[in-house]
Amino acid sequence: MSQLRNGERIHLVDKKGRQYALTLKAGDQYQLSGHKISHDELIGKPDGSLVTLSGGKTMLALRPTFGEYVLKMPRGAQVLYPKDLALIPMWADVYPGARVFEAGTGSGALTMALLRAVGPRGLVVTYEAREDFARTAMTNIERYMGAAPNLMSFRKNAYEGIDLLDDGVPFDRLVLDLPEPWQVVPHAARVLRSGGVYLSFVPTVPQVQQTVEALERAAVFCMVETFETLLRTWSIQGRSVRPDHRMVAHSGFLTVARKVEAGFWTPAQLSRPTDEAEEIQEAGEDRAS
Repeated sequence: MSQLRNGERIHLVDKKGRQYALTLKAGDQYQLSGHKISHDELIGKPDGSLVTLSGGKTMLALRPTFGEYVLKMPRGAQVLYPKDLALIPMWADVYPGARVFEAGTGSGALTMALLRAVGPRGLVVTYEAREDFARTAMTNIERYMGAAPNLMSFRKNAYEGIDLLDDGVPFDRLVLDLPEPWQVVPHAARVLRSGGVYLSFVPTVPQVQQTVEALERAAVFCMVETFETLLRTWSIQGRSVRPDHRMVAHSGFLTVARKVEAGFWTPAQLSRPTDEAEEIQEAGEDRAS
């Protein structure tokens, strides 16, 4: 049976589904709107237990999922939403054992998603220019994941360049959550292996345009795609079935590209609008084959 431990981060959940984060510490006391409970009463409880605060308030004591933890953890920089954190490892094709470069670290949410994807045999190298953001991120990562020996964190600005590690091995994947990823594209072209995947997240269309233009100018990136993802949850209460009144709509755009040998596509070809008739014909040929 999995028990709640001293020093770990847990959430207390009320009957309305609201979650309250706390870090268990022997001898401490938690207070919520005048209701109290000793941390010692929580330590050793099975994950998912019902607990009673003073005044008779009943709550659930749970280890948070990764998505729940991210939304409640301390932050310096704005964190990515779980819907984006779920998509990024898939579209960047981050696999167990991969060697991944990330910038910037921010509050550590994306870093944790990448660490979970590469597994213990992989490696994540992350750059963060701001010392305060880096400190917050490391605290968040250690609190949720413990020690991460496969993480290398540097106080560096990726706009100024990306250094390969001492072994000189290029990165398999490169993931950016920066305001101006186009400044990093020339460096990405140098440190990403052939066949490697580039992915960046930005919130606005002008940022997307500049990023795609930079990828085209580099002449070693192809199969460039940009998309956004919207999340609409539903309320299911008996015969009352409807979309929730609020949804997690636009948060940002993901741009994905592959690094390849130069010369297959020119920038002019990359930016040429696709002919719809040509697309339909090719689709028919694919089905016939």
